[in-house]
Amino acid sequence: MSNHSKKGKEEVAISVKNVTKQFIIYEDKAYFLKERLANLRRNKKVKHVVLDDISCDIKKGESVALIGVNGSGKSTLLKLLNKIIYPEKGTIEINGKVSSMIELGAGFNTDFTGRENIYFNASMYGLGKKEVDPIINDIIEFSELGEFIETPVRTYSSGMYMRLAFSIAVNVQAEILLIDEILAVGDSHFQNKCLEKMKELKRLGKTMVFVSHSVEQVKSFCDRALWIKSGKLALDGPTDEVLKEYIKEQG
Repeated sequence: MSNHSKKGKEEVAISVKNVTKQFIIYEDKAYFLKERLANLRRNKKVKHVVLDDISCDIKKGESVALIGVNGSGKSTLLKLLNKIIYPEKGTIEINGKVSSMIELGAGFNTDFTGRENIYFNASMYGLGKKEVDPIINDIIEFSELGEFIETPVRTYSSGMYMRLAFSIAVNVQAEILLIDEILAVGDSHFQNKCLEKMKELKRLGKTMVFVSHSVEQVKSFCDRALWIKSGKLALDGPTDEVLKEYIKEQG
């Protein structure tokens, strides 16, 4: 491989090539055995293609918005990037450590205290106690949980739960952040704090892929937008240009 092609590969954080994702849907859902037997012949499986031959490269340090109406496939693409699900066809290459704000707190043990869950959750990002010890105070301080950090997570409100999960996700020193509508969580003070933290991470050169229905957030935050329409990549370009076309179509 030439030095030029090596360098090109190093600059790419995420490479999506000809990715197709489909789900099986049952046309006739029968909930009782009698109905199930009666509808045996009519109960058809239908393949629903959510993403159809999607390709894109995201460079290191880019902030990219995935936009589209509900059901267009943008959250599915984010889950594929996070390896929560896998494509039927195509390949996804990730160059760098990923921190995900998709299913926040999915790895929490509700019987553990907030502090214990920081170690527990950080291990899913590949961090051991040695790596967590220097950053644990930053995580606790950012979460604003105070003395609640020493109580079991099952006693937390949903807002507290999300604050702790977000605080871990933004402090694990990942190169790539995947974000799904997370800034809609919590009160306005914490939302603004999260937004400022994301901007700081952007300035530090982190790569971000961002799903949001907030046009203002996308405008202020993302250099580039990918418009996904009915599972296809309809437009890929500078945020303002893509949003202009997207908003025009929404009428």
